[in-house]
Amino acid sequence: MTTQAFSHSYVGMWVTADGRIRHQLLPNGRYDEARGSRESAYQGRYEVSGDHIEYWDDTGFAADGDFVDDILHHAGMVLYRRR
Repeated sequence: MTTQAFSHSYVGMWVTADGRIRHQLLPNGRYDEARGSRESAYQGRYEVSGDHIEYWDDTGFAADGDFVDDILHHAGMVLYRRR
């Protein structure tokens, strides 16, 4: 794991406009994704390089996304930072 996972500015909660999908990017390079009423639906690790994020969930699935103007575009979804 690179130290970038620990030093980027994207740590925190990212949520779809309807609140159904919630990504918690943790400062230790792990994430916890909730879907609807299902908390911790997916968990895994992530790395950020610049404005790009790579995810690897604990089941082996991989995905990626990009941060554009403080909005996360990931797997066809748009997630907004929850402050």
